[in-house]
Amino acid sequence: MRSHYCGEIDRSLIDKTISVAGWIHRRRDHGGVIFVDLRDREGILQVVFDPSDDPEMFAVAEGLRSEFVIRVSGRVRHRPDGTVNPNMPTGEVELLAAELEVMSPSETPPFHHDEHASEELRLRYRYLDLRREQMLGNLRLRHEVTRALRRFLDEEGFLDVETPMLTRSTPEGARDYLVPSRTFPGRFFSLPQSPQLFKQLLMISGLDRYYQIVRCFRDEDLRADRQPEFTQLDIETSFMDEGEITALMERMIREIFREVMEVELPDPFPRLSYAESMDRFGTDRPDLRNSLELQEVADLVADVEFKVFAGPAADPAGRVAALRVPGGSSLSRKEIDGYTEFVGRYGARGLAYIKVNDAAAGREGLQSPILKFLTDDAVAGIMSRTAAESGDLVFFGADKARVVNDALGALRDKVASDFGMIEESWRPAWIVDFPMFERDEDTGRWIALHHPFTAPSVNDADALREDPGTAISRAYDMVLNGSEIGGGSIRIHTRDMQNAVFRLLDIDEQEAEEKFGFLLDALRYGAPPHGGIAFGLDRLVMLMAGAESIRDVIAFPKTQTASCPLTNAPGDVDEQQLREVGIRLRRKPGAET
Repeated sequence: MRSHYCGEIDRSLIDKTISVAGWIHRRRDHGGVIFVDLRDREGILQVVFDPSDDPEMFAVAEGLRSEFVIRVSGRVRHRPDGTVNPNMPTGEVELLAAELEVMSPSETPPFHHDEHASEELRLRYRYLDLRREQMLGNLRLRHEVTRALRRFLDEEGFLDVETPMLTRSTPEGARDYLVPSRTFPGRFFSLPQSPQLFKQLLMISGLDRYYQIVRCFRDEDLRADRQPEFTQLDIETSFMDEGEITALMERMIREIFREVMEVELPDPFPRLSYAESMDRFGTDRPDLRNSLELQEVADLVADVEFKVFAGPAADPAGRVAALRVPGGSSLSRKEIDGYTEFVGRYGARGLAYIKVNDAAAGREGLQSPILKFLTDDAVAGIMSRTAAESGDLVFFGADKARVVNDALGALRDKVASDFGMIEESWRPAWIVDFPMFERDEDTGRWIALHHPFTAPSVNDADALREDPGTAISRAYDMVLNGSEIGGGSIRIHTRDMQNAVFRLLDIDEQEAEEKFGFLLDALRYGAPPHGGIAFGLDRLVMLMAGAESIRDVIAFPKTQTASCPLTNAPGDVDEQQLREVGIRLRRKPGAET
């Protein structure tokens, strides 16, 4: 049907007769000669229809419109002088048409390929949206990334093994998508949030090195880098400690960037403890392209009369931190109010600040509503610790540590973006030494910071029970430019330790047997030390593509309300289908039946 892709045609084919097929990207009528830009997956080729060559074919060409699908045969020739387009791979040549076949006409599309259409419209007509060069490029990049990942893991001895899509519901931090069982009325399968337990069972089976590019499902509130169904690169290996696993994964990511992006990442990646990352950046996924850092100042303001500062400074669970903004004294009161509103989204009740108009003038060179509440020693200490200079501004957060970290961590990134302080670079890092548990603020119960199968740094279950609050896990996260792209850990591989963790998480023996009995049974029969990691493939490709949302690197994504405008999913099902799975819908009062 065709001999070449449109984007493959270059000067090497001049005077050759070829056939191409694709979509009409643009049609132009120049003084009786018709020019068509024909587009396929590989690019665009200019096709010329001359009435003197074939009047009947030219009459058909006059009826061509945007997005018609056509096949054209003809001779490749040089473009005339002055018409060469150096910005196109095919810009030196054109195809003089000899045969034309209209394979499929098109109605006027709801948006043109170069228009800025709303996301709702783009997703409704996703098949048209995917014809755009940017979207096609994103999917091609995704293919190149997955191909490179598979090649690396194959060469390292990993086996690609599929795990079930229909399994049982287990607590993994988000709501499950449930699937009713027809053969077991009243009982449900669950779509997997991850293959976590199955990949551990594969290690107990002796598989040694496993990977899978797998679909996962989480019924959670969505945002730009979340989808209800997403894809991750899932990896597990036996007889490797965290140092060996992170070194191997780091090498994999470096090779992917080198092969696909021609980018050299640092070797080795920097490592930050969880505590250091929270202290310096307010987050465990810091964007290291941003040089701004938080400074702890609780000790400097513990004795001031300003209770907004003194209260959190005296609270073991509180924090008082400062963020210096170089050049920030130029901010207007309206702009500062805007930042105050911004941190309010993260629970902050206000945003104190000091403008440094003249650092050499000491206190007299400062401007702030809070200065009257601060001692000279406190002011001098803050200026010294933040290294504030003339023209700077210092923001403050004072509250529970979680609120301060969330608010100032987000503010750090927003200010850096607004002031153009973020480097054009790739800055990966490992975050390690996470706490094993954290307290739920509402219930006071321990919850696992990662998941309940993560191994603690201590090997003694009794020691873990005695002091769970200070226990460090053997977990590790890879972050890149402010996004977590991968997370993993060494797993618990003894029944005694797994039961100890379950009890600390208030999972009693009966619940553990009901939900995890198959894992606990497997641990009876010689489980090897093992660990792994999972990379968010959508998020990784989004970063590499420079896209703003993972929806731009997924062929058929859901909206932020977890719906599909293309297929109108989720949709209704008929009563017969519901009866077959033993479900009856509860109608709201007044609703149609």
